[in-house]
Amino acid sequence: MEPEMEDKTLELMNISVMDSQTADRSPKITVIKPTFICPQVSNGPLTGSRKRPSEGNYEKEKDVCIQLFDQWSEADQVEFVEHLISRMCHYQHGHINSYLKPMLQRDFITALPAQGLDHIAENILSFLDARSLCSAELVCKEWQRVISEGMLWKKLIERMVRTDPLWKGLSERHQWEKYLFKNRTTEVPPNSYYRSLYPKIIQDIETIEANWRCGRHNLQRIQCRSENSKGVYCLQYDDEKIISGLRDNSIKIWDKQTLECLKILTGHTGSVLCLQYDERVIVTGSSDSTVRVWDVNSGEVLNTLIHHNEAVLHLRFCNGLMVTCSKDRSIAVWDMASPTDISLRRVLVGHRAAVNVVDFDDKYIVSASGDRTIKVWSTSTCEFVRTLNGHKRGIACLQYRDRLVVSGSSDNTIRLWDIECGACLRVLEGHEELVRCIRFDNKRIVSGAYDGKIKVWDLQAALDPRAPASTLCLRTLVEHSGRVFRLQFDEFQIISSSHDDTILIWDFLNVSTNGQTEGRSPSRTYTYISR
Repeated sequence: MEPEMEDKTLELMNISVMDSQTADRSPKITVIKPTFICPQVSNGPLTGSRKRPSEGNYEKEKDVCIQLFDQWSEADQVEFVEHLISRMCHYQHGHINSYLKPMLQRDFITALPAQGLDHIAENILSFLDARSLCSAELVCKEWQRVISEGMLWKKLIERMVRTDPLWKGLSERHQWEKYLFKNRTTEVPPNSYYRSLYPKIIQDIETIEANWRCGRHNLQRIQCRSENSKGVYCLQYDDEKIISGLRDNSIKIWDKQTLECLKILTGHTGSVLCLQYDERVIVTGSSDSTVRVWDVNSGEVLNTLIHHNEAVLHLRFCNGLMVTCSKDRSIAVWDMASPTDISLRRVLVGHRAAVNVVDFDDKYIVSASGDRTIKVWSTSTCEFVRTLNGHKRGIACLQYRDRLVVSGSSDNTIRLWDIECGACLRVLEGHEELVRCIRFDNKRIVSGAYDGKIKVWDLQAALDPRAPASTLCLRTLVEHSGRVFRLQFDEFQIISSSHDDTILIWDFLNVSTNGQTEGRSPSRTYTYISR
C-alpha cells in the first residue's frame, strides 16, 4: 500500500468520524440481540448503526475511501482495517462486533452436503445423544434430511447396543436386533422406523427398572427332586440352558425355555459343590475332593484332577488359568492348555480354615475363608499381597471386579472393599442368617442367605458414603422355602437355587400385571423325578 494513499484515506476517515462525534457527543447505545441459528448476512452497510442522516461530505468521502480500499491487496486491506479499528472507541467496537458475529457463523451441516461431503455432516451428528438429535431435527429441513438419509437414529441404537448390556439383551429378546448392523445396500427399514423405535426402547428400560425397584416379576420354578438327597448347590445359565450341580452327586442340564431336563452327568462320588462352563467344557468341583472336566456338548468326562485332600468348595477358570479352593485350607492355581492338558502351577497357603470361595482377574487372585479374612494374591507371581480384615465370622462368598470386592459372611453382613488399599467401603445389614451367595453388576448387588431370602441392593448408593443405610436395600424377594445356596443374575432376571431342591427364575422383563400383588408373581412349576 502506498503511504500517501493510506494517509489520505485515514485522513478522510478521521474527518467523517470527527464530524459524526462532534455533532453527537452522547450517542445512545443500541443492544442488538444475537440470532440463534445462522441468519442471512448482508454485505451492505451496518444497518441501524447510524442514528441520523449523514452530514457534510460523508457520502463523497466514503466513496473515495471504498474506491481506494478496493484497489489494495487482501493483506493491505486487513492491515488498514486493523489500523482503523485501533483508532475507534469501545462503543464503535461493539457495533462492529455485532455486525461481524453473524458473518462469522457457518451452518456447516448445510454447507458440507453442498460440497459433496454428506458423510462428514452425518459423522458429526452421529455423536449426538437422543435429546440433541431431536433438537437437531428441528433446526431446518436440510439438517432433518442429513439425519434421515444418514440413518442416524439407527446408528444411535446400534451404539447403545454395542456399549450397554441392557440394550443388547432387549435387542435379542424383542427381535429388533435383526434390523441393526446392516449396511445401506441391505434391505433395512427407513429412518422413521428407528426414530419411533427409540422411545419404545426407553419405555421398556424404564419398565424393567421399575420392576426391579418394586419387586414385580414372573416366577418359574424347577423342582429337582431326587430319591436320596435334595439341594441344588451351584448353577450357571445362558439363553439356552441352565447347568446345575446337585447334592445327589449329579449335574443336570435344563432347557431354559421349556425347563425340561435335557441331560444328567454322573461320575462324582460326592455332592457337586461348584461348577463353571464355557462353550467347550464344564468344570465341576465336588465333596469327593476331585475336579472333573466334561465336554459341554456330549457330557463325556475329559479329565479328572486329583489334588485336594478335602472337598473342592469353589473354582474359577478364564483364559487358560484355573483357580480352585478347598476345605483343606489351600488354593490351587492351574494352567489349562487344553481340557486334557491341565497342570498345577502353584499352591497358595495362608488361610487357617476352609477356603470357601475364590475369584480372579489378570491382576489379583482373591480368596475368602472361614478364618474371617479375605486374602489378595498376585495373579502373575502367586505371591501374597494383603489381607482384608473386618468380618466378625467366616466368609462364605465374594465377587471381585475392577477395584471392588463384595463379600458375604456368617456374621449376616455384606461388606464392600477397595482391593487396592484394603479399606472397607460399606457394611450392608439386613439378612438374618449366613449370607451364602452374592453377585453384583454396575447397578445392583444381589445376595442370597440361609434365611431363604434374596435381597436386591443399590450398588451406587452403597458406594456413596452420604447415602442413608435405610435406602440401600431396594427389595427383598421371598419364594424359597430353604437356604439359598447360589444365584446369578443379569439385567432381566435372577436365577437362584436352594436347599429346598428348586431352581427359581425371577423374570423382571416379562411381567404380567393382571391381578398381581406387588412383589409376587404367578408361577409355573416343573418337576423332574429321577428314575
